[in-house]
Amino acid sequence: MFDEFLEENDKNSVEAIKIAEHETKAKLEKVAEIKRISGKMVAVKSDISKNEEILKEYTLYNGFLLKLSPTEWQERQQARRAMVDKIKAAIKMREAQLAEPAKPGRRKESMARDLPPVCDPRTPQRQSMMGTRESIKPKEVTVPVDESKLPEYEEPELFFTDPQQLLDLLTDLEKQNLTLIQNSRETEETMEEFKHTLDNTRNKMDQETEQLTQQIDIITHAIQREKDTAAELELKSRLFSFGKYKAEDQDVMLEALGRKVAEVYRSYAGESGANLTTLQMLTNIEGRLGELLENVELVPKDRVLMAERAMEKERRLRLREEKVRVQKMQQEERLRKALERAQANTKRPTGKKLMPRSLPPVTEQLVNNDDRDTDTEKEKQLYFFT
Repeated sequence: MFDEFLEENDKNSVEAIKIAEHETKAKLEKVAEIKRISGKMVAVKSDISKNEEILKEYTLYNGFLLKLSPTEWQERQQARRAMVDKIKAAIKMREAQLAEPAKPGRRKESMARDLPPVCDPRTPQRQSMMGTRESIKPKEVTVPVDESKLPEYEEPELFFTDPQQLLDLLTDLEKQNLTLIQNSRETEETMEEFKHTLDNTRNKMDQETEQLTQQIDIITHAIQREKDTAAELELKSRLFSFGKYKAEDQDVMLEALGRKVAEVYRSYAGESGANLTTLQMLTNIEGRLGELLENVELVPKDRVLMAERAMEKERRLRLREEKVRVQKMQQEERLRKALERAQANTKRPTGKKLMPRSLPPVTEQLVNNDDRDTDTEKEKQLYFFT
């Protein structure tokens, strides 16, 4: 029995080993098959990704070609796509109706809902029901869709049948692009010139505004000086009228003023106004001065400034010469007095020199700060009374 047990045990172990080897072999085969299938899946995924990339690229090309196509052709393509969607929707609806089993209970209920209620024909309710039936609008009739044309509609279509058409179109677009670039550059140049002109105009206007402001200030000061001069002349005329000056002095001054007015009048009018009075000559001079002032406004500002500078320079030069002449006269007077003192007989003092108890008070001298007004007054005195 023990030997039989051992033999049976050996037999079972041999069968177990065979079964294990078979299972191991089957497992290895399954693992190999799994690896092979995994490799195929990886290859399929790689093909799918490649095809997706190709599809994206072709879709991009399709969109580009569609944008380059005419508008009428694009509208026809949109109508084709709408027809494809409509056919597919009709096919899906039909398949859904075929797949759904018909239930008799629901059909009876639907038929019962469709049937009108039974009523007595003698009652007026029948007439109202007939009126409601007449008022019900008919349902919209759906146009039948031809499903056989689906492959024809799904077939892709291109507007460009020859690559040369696309090349010609791209050449035209390139020319248009170059033209637009050139126009944009010309527009930018024109804008830059306009900006430069605007800046120059703004600067010129600012300068003119500043010059006009300065001229307004100068004219305002001149008006104020003329008002002061007029007030002073009015005061002098009142002093004349009160008898401060003698009639002989007034006649002399009036004759000098008349000679000066006549000289000024002859300087621009010549000898044509020899028989005119002083007031008439002054009136003519005033009118001529108004005309000249009006003409000055038409003269360029640069020339006016140059003339003003020349007159200012001439005035300063004349004042400087007058100052030098006065200084020379004073120097000659001092030299003359010094020569007289040198030639005079010397007197020796006798006795003790008297010494003052204190120095006399110093008199304060008023200094006039308005040198320009003083120079103007001196110029007018030299011009009118010399």
